[in-house]
Amino acid sequence: MSTTSTAAGGAPLPIHDFGQWLEAFMQPDALVEVGALLACVLLAWGITALAKRAFRPDEASSIWFGRGLVDGVLFPALLLSLAYGARSVLLLFQPLAVFRVAIPVLVSLVVIRVGVKVLQVAFRDAAWLRPIERTISWIAWGGMVLWVSGLLPVLLNELDQIQWKLGGTTLSVRTLLEGALTTSAVLVITLWISSAIEARLLRSATGPEALSLRKAGSNATRALLMFVGLMLALSSVGIDLTALSVLGGAIGVGIGFGLQKLAANYVSGFVILTERSMRIGDMIRVDNFEGRITDIKARFTVIRNLTGRESIVPNEVLMTNRVENLSLADARVWLSSVVSVSYGSDVELVSRLLLQAAASQPRVLRDPPPSASLSAFGADGLEFTLGYWIADPENGQLVLRSEINKRILALFREHGVEIPFPQRVVHWKGPEPTPAESSVPATRTDAPASANASGQG
Repeated sequence: MSTTSTAAGGAPLPIHDFGQWLEAFMQPDALVEVGALLACVLLAWGITALAKRAFRPDEASSIWFGRGLVDGVLFPALLLSLAYGARSVLLLFQPLAVFRVAIPVLVSLVVIRVGVKVLQVAFRDAAWLRPIERTISWIAWGGMVLWVSGLLPVLLNELDQIQWKLGGTTLSVRTLLEGALTTSAVLVITLWISSAIEARLLRSATGPEALSLRKAGSNATRALLMFVGLMLALSSVGIDLTALSVLGGAIGVGIGFGLQKLAANYVSGFVILTERSMRIGDMIRVDNFEGRITDIKARFTVIRNLTGRESIVPNEVLMTNRVENLSLADARVWLSSVVSVSYGSDVELVSRLLLQAAASQPRVLRDPPPSASLSAFGADGLEFTLGYWIADPENGQLVLRSEINKRILALFREHGVEIPFPQRVVHWKGPEPTPAESSVPATRTDAPASANASGQG
């Protein structure tokens, strides 16, 4: 009787009780548990559907909701809560068999979903994310199997026997495993909280300055929360934090030598965000790469050029190199087109046609007005430079320059303005004599003729 009540209470299932559990699973009372579990599934599914329809979250950045209805954390968390409530009610009337396995399975599912979704939101498109997700799944399902089978307490006791001393602290394999799991859980919770704070701060930002400042605040909050969480996790497993002073000194030496570049990038990122010399949305030019800042991380800055290519620039480069901030004072950009006409063309007509071509495009600013100048006397014709200003370089420059050039070509053809092309004169000296011809002297052919002439005379 005691075994049955223990099984109903949800304790681990020892190997020698597996037969009794299987016998209880085959009883008609198990159908009641299956029905209650299915009712919990349907109820959790319905609540999740209503919540997703009401809140309409961003599927890519939401932890509670995923791309599918059951992909987020909300569905397994609701199902676990409902199943635990149903288990508590049914436990008053009958011994349990189905819920004894269902509850650990749901706990493992919640652990996997929380860990995976938090990492996906905090580190989007990271290459190392997939192996970490698989590791979390294997650990959660392995722990569930060990708990249900009753082997987990036995395994932990064996691991607790493997001990060694580190200074005044006694450590064991069990302590290290518990510390690693506790630290991982604390870091996941910290990332969850910091991601929620960052999303809330950035969602209400109204301008580039506010966006950059709140980005700096969210990065500082995340670093502070992760540091506090790590210290609490280490303290919870019995590690003396005073011994970490030696480790801190070693880390300082490592930063001073091997990690100075990495530390410089983080410090530079914090300075950029707080100083606001460059903000999200600014057009900058660095190392012959021009584009708009789309994101500023703690270690690097993402710059997207007008063709869609993105460049990841370390923050130290932005602090130590010359950077042109095209948005700091004026967003206007000067563009130009160079065209050649024949020397016989009317200079005033060409200038007027060039200005007319620039004025035909609405993106070209009227103040300051476009300008057409005779810039050079080329080898084949007169070179004119058409200069104009635009206020929206983020909308592209190549298409606008192409439209203006096509309009110039059409106006030149309409008014008979000739665009010259290079002309070259080739001088042909004729074929070179062959070696046999060049080796025969001319006097040898003339000698018989001279002899005949003298004989006849």
